[in-house]
Amino acid sequence: MKIKDIESHFGSSVASYFIFLRWMYGVNLVLFGLIFGLVIIPEVLMGVPYGSIPRKTVPRAEEEKAMDFSVLWDFEGYIKYSALFYGYYNNQRTIGWLRYRLPMAYFMVGVSVFGYSLMIVIRSMASNTQGSASEGESANFTFSFKMFTSWDYLIGNSETADNKYASITTSFKESIVDEQESNKEENIHLTRFLRVLANFLIICCLCGSGYLIYFVVKRSQEFSKMQNVSWYERNEVEIVMSLLGMFCPPLFETIAALENYHPRIGLKWQLGRIFALFLGNLYTFLLALMDDVHLKLSNEETIKNITHWTLFNYYNASGWNESVPRPPLHPADVPRGSCWETAVGIEFMRLTVSDMLVTYITILLGDFLRACFVRFMNYCWCWDLEAGFPSYAEFDISGNVLGLIFNQGMIWMGSFYAPGLVGINVLRLLTSMYFQCWAVMSSNVPHERVFKASRSNNFYMGLLLLVLFLSLLPVAYTIMSLPPSFDCGPFSGKNRMYNVIQETIENDFPTFLGKIFAFLANPGLIIPAILLMFLAIYYLNSVSKSLSRANAQLRKKIQALREVEKSHKSVKGRTTIQDSENTAKDTSKNATQLQLTKEGTTSHPASQNQTPDKKVQDPGTSSSASGTTLPASGHLSGARLTGVRPDSGPARPQTHPWRSASGKSAQRPSH
Repeated sequence: MKIKDIESHFGSSVASYFIFLRWMYGVNLVLFGLIFGLVIIPEVLMGVPYGSIPRKTVPRAEEEKAMDFSVLWDFEGYIKYSALFYGYYNNQRTIGWLRYRLPMAYFMVGVSVFGYSLMIVIRSMASNTQGSASEGESANFTFSFKMFTSWDYLIGNSETADNKYASITTSFKESIVDEQESNKEENIHLTRFLRVLANFLIICCLCGSGYLIYFVVKRSQEFSKMQNVSWYERNEVEIVMSLLGMFCPPLFETIAALENYHPRIGLKWQLGRIFALFLGNLYTFLLALMDDVHLKLSNEETIKNITHWTLFNYYNASGWNESVPRPPLHPADVPRGSCWETAVGIEFMRLTVSDMLVTYITILLGDFLRACFVRFMNYCWCWDLEAGFPSYAEFDISGNVLGLIFNQGMIWMGSFYAPGLVGINVLRLLTSMYFQCWAVMSSNVPHERVFKASRSNNFYMGLLLLVLFLSLLPVAYTIMSLPPSFDCGPFSGKNRMYNVIQETIENDFPTFLGKIFAFLANPGLIIPAILLMFLAIYYLNSVSKSLSRANAQLRKKIQALREVEKSHKSVKGRTTIQDSENTAKDTSKNATQLQLTKEGTTSHPASQNQTPDKKVQDPGTSSSASGTTLPASGHLSGARLTGVRPDSGPARPQTHPWRSASGKSAQRPSH
């Protein structure tokens, strides 16, 4: 109902964002169900409890400040050593009385998150394509359809009727803009120059943004080695990335005003540029983060040796009774590694939370307070604040859509290192839906150039599919190339994370199945299978393009035949109208003649002694007197006359034997 209300007042383009947000919320609910039901709940119920092993215990040096708000806000302290992050999970092959294989479940759920997301995105793109193909003829008679078929006669609520009225009005505005843009004439040389200039300025902004991100991340690595850093220094990366995401899209939109595109095409260009901005920022952040990961991995072996040496000295130290075994070292006192997977998960968690807060603060300060100022200060200001500066804010479709897409990309990447990230994202999407709906209806105004959204959301889905693929690459790199931490996470103790599959096949499957899997993993079989798959994709793509071309040609032929049929119908209609008019004139003339003949026949015996002049006046008098009975006489004459045919052209008038061709009474010969 909220989306329908927004669509009726702001158009289908703004409503498409909220429909997309609702769809993303449904996808994240499924992902949260997978992770929460198959990873978090089994570990909490069947795993070893908190405080029993070092990976689930706060170190002794951090216990004093582990519950401070500033520490918890940075996802340190007790939150860092909780089930929200990778490092909390144990590496035992089976846990609990169910013998649940948690490391295998963790790996398969991580793969399933990407598999399900890929399947649902491609399925949505296919359904959108089918929907847009079935509506191929809706562009004909646009204004007639909107005028005569738009109203819903089942509406029984006055508020719903007002929304429907606003929706129909907005749809007319959208169609008028489309019609004006299709007939617009422009200076092609000036337009090309302005578009090249706009693209040059935007490329400069993108390069500057990428350099700023890389510089800030490198400086944050230096801050991490220092003591007593400030709050801004700890969160500088997240703040800078959020500010770039907030200020760059309006700057791009200002530059895009030079290009003078159709609003729908301009929206796609804006989306592409913001996509490049977010993508460059995200991958710059990842590259700098990977440098930090490699630095931690280089120190991993040293910390591992220190841990083993500490435990060895503790259990073999002198001064202890040899007959009584020494109690185990307290988990809080055991030296531990950096657990780079948890560190990566914390960075993604911070980015998600900071992005959510910046979005909400921007809406409150940039939209709501601005709307309140314009609304209440307009009465006592020097100029009209509503019509001039600052006026009410318009809803930024491109910035919000790209922010939602890249937030989902961070969720896909970070969920492998922070399983609780998906749950936080579900809460973010739920609150964002209602908060932004309220903000749009209370603080925003419709776009000055209202335009209709595309018939399908495939442009959004295409960007989402690309982000999904780019989010898969860093996760696949860490799974296949980087060694896991030695003392945290479900894959600790293995050379690579994917070794858990080989371990499960060797220990839990029959021998012949292990040979089959080993044969399928042979590069000599994988490479031909990949080549065959590429050939099949190329063939299907070629067939699809040929069918699309044939469909377009058939549609053009049908349109041409329709135009010819319409022209024939118009010519035939004009001919039919002209023939009916001629037939009506002839019929009326014949009816008048027949009536005059009857009048002359009945009055002739009584007027035999009258003068000729009197006889000449009688027909005119009788015709005028019979004017009131003309329709009846016409009906009678139409029933009796058989010489008049509507499709035979103008009929020749029938003359009475006693009348001349001019219609005047002729004298009877006297005997």
